[in-house]
Parts: sequence; structure tokens; C-alpha cells
Amino acid sequence: MKIQKNNVVALSYQLEVEGAIADSADASRPLTYIHGTGMLLPRFEEEVAGKEPGENFAFTLSPEEGYGTYNPQHLIDIPKSAFAVDGKVREDLLVIGQIIPMLNSAGQVLQGKVHAIKDQTVTMDFNHPMAGKTLNFSGRVESVREATEKELREGLHGEHLPQEEEGHCCHGKGHCKHHEDGEGECCHGEGHGEGECCHGEGECHHGDCDCGCQEGEGCDCDKK
Repeated sequence: MKIQKNNVVALSYQLEVEGAIADSADASRPLTYIHGTGMLLPRFEEEVAGKEPGENFAFTLSPEEGYGTYNPQHLIDIPKSAFAVDGKVREDLLVIGQIIPMLNSAGQVLQGKVHAIKDQTVTMDFNHPMAGKTLNFSGRVESVREATEKELREGLHGEHLPQEEEGHCCHGKGHCKHHEDGEGECCHGEGHGEGECCHGEGECHHGDCDCGCQEGEGCDCDKK
């Protein structure tokens, strides 16, 4: 069976970025998705469409075809006080390069990275980690089958179920995954509602920033 819309596809693959392996999945634990439903990067799906089990693939995606170019406007200064718990700033979180899942005022999960630490503010980078990167994929099609009606209705990983009944999976257009334990909370810690830091108990409000998962980045992460 050739890969086409509404097929459940299993792929083993490697993603090479700047000469290093950035992500991979082997045949024992392949990447699985429903083709043509927006779970992966559009150009990725175009490259594997029509292939059959056992076929290999190798292709390169430009930043524009992947996670977009790096946008300096997605560097946001947040008051240090926003990372405080019981009046004390969570200094253990404020480490350059630390990833801190956060919720914006719309309830969206944004994966922010600590970019700089100043006297009164913390600069968070909400660009996708692969923004501006050229992506080199190679791998093999492990299996292809028709999706069931239940899978098409609910999603292969339950991503179409009501939010309160499922972990919100961003395995879509990328390879990031974050799940929420309930409305307004994140399983990475004790988030207490919209606009708060998920990685611990800090109230990391940062306004209405609309960057972060592209969705779909399936988040719908991707954009893996």
C-alpha cells in the first residue's frame, strides 16, 4: 500500500541539523501519524507521499519549508517577579538555555528558552528550536495501513478529543510533545491557570505573545 491521505504511517528516521543528529526514531519505536491530516510538516508529507513499506527516503527542507526563519521579535522580556513563588524568584529555573513551558493569555502552551538574565527581567526566546535551521531527513517507511473511523474521528493519539479528556499532543509538525493535565495546567509542574509558568509554581505571565508552537506545530509542535 502506498502512502496516501488517511493512511496510518510508521516511519523510522534520523534528522540531521548542522552536522549532528537532532532527532531520530528506530523501527522498534517509529514515528506514527495519519497522513494528510496536518500532523507533520507539509513538505515532509509531500516527500514521503506515494512511498511503500520498505522504501527509503532522504530529503532536505529549507528553514522556510521547516520551522521558519528566526524572528528576533519572538524575544520577549518578562519581569523577574513573574517567576516568583511565595515572593521568592525561582532562581533554579533562570538558567541560560533552560526550556520553560508557559501559557499565554489565550491558554496556548509556548516553549520558551531563557535567552538572557538581567537585573529586573528575563529575556525568553519563543522561536521554535529549529527556526532558521536546514533539516536533513533520512529514513525508511516501516508500515502503511488505512486509519480506522475512530482514529480519524479522535486522532491517532487522541488529539481531537475534548481537551479535558486528553493530553494535548504537539507531536504534530515537529517532534516536540507537551501534555496538559487539565484545563489551564501543564504536567511539567503546578501551573495555576492561564498565563502562568508550567515548569514549577511560578506565575510566568508574559502577556499576549502569539509566538511558539506553529502548530498545527500540530499544536499542533512540529511546526515536528
